[in-house]
Amino acid sequence: MILIHLNLKSFIICLCISNFIWSQNKTTYTYAIKDSDTLKMDVYTPKSMKTNDRLPVVLWMHGGGFAGGKRDNPDEVKMMKSLTKQGYIGISMSYRLLLKNSKTGSGCDCPKTLKLDIFRQAAIDYLDAAKYVVEHKARLKIDPTKIIAGGSSAGAEGVLNAVYLRNFFVDDVSTYKDVNFAGVISLAGALVNSDYISKQNAVPTVLFHGTDDNLVPCGKAPHHYCTSDKLGYMILDGSEVITDTLDNLGVSYYFYKVVGGKHELCQIPFDQLDTILDFFNQTIQYKETIQTKRIITKTP
Repeated sequence: MILIHLNLKSFIICLCISNFIWSQNKTTYTYAIKDSDTLKMDVYTPKSMKTNDRLPVVLWMHGGGFAGGKRDNPDEVKMMKSLTKQGYIGISMSYRLLLKNSKTGSGCDCPKTLKLDIFRQAAIDYLDAAKYVVEHKARLKIDPTKIIAGGSSAGAEGVLNAVYLRNFFVDDVSTYKDVNFAGVISLAGALVNSDYISKQNAVPTVLFHGTDDNLVPCGKAPHHYCTSDKLGYMILDGSEVITDTLDNLGVSYYFYKVVGGKHELCQIPFDQLDTILDFFNQTIQYKETIQTKRIITKTP
């Protein structure tokens, strides 16, 4: 484990998967229709792709408290374009925003049972998108063994639950028997129960979190820090707990923890994309075990 504090020089590993600065194409596909929701994904591919290329992919789920946000937010578009310059295919997906126009939002007045169902539906939407990607791997030119699941805030919760709690949320897991993930990126996300992480499903995981996040706990704490008398009281396992679990299992992780940081750690860390992709290159491509924890103290 590598501990890096503010008083030490930070480092950025600049080994990129590709040295080409590629422009990209974008194609939009409908991956599911659920009631009144037509769920789409934008697929960004390098223009320089060859016919037989099969590239790694990042399948991204945006944030927004399950009430807002969209797949083509400016930061999402910027990230997808950045991925194509590194030899990846970037896919930004829509999903059902089940708390849109809700009076309670996802806070303490939102009943725990409803929160759990929203987590479940988000995880299923994510798995359906991944299933579509795998089923259309030839057309999309993706390598199905190198799908990295990524998300921010609510999207990170959806992604983590899809990757690690499939057996908890999905009635018939055989539906997704061909869907496997090679890695995870979670920006200010948490799990319903980290006990479901096992040697069988654990994959190299990147986590960004602030210790003072008042919405999604960094450690083990109530969602939105609701008190036990509130309908929305529900304990979640944040990045600290996930990291400890992966550490005990001997699985690779990169944990960027900001002491004093709040929910702004859900923002896409563009200045660290090279480091993140190099982590996946080393752990997925070369099967190295890397356990890195960076601890940064937030400046006033």
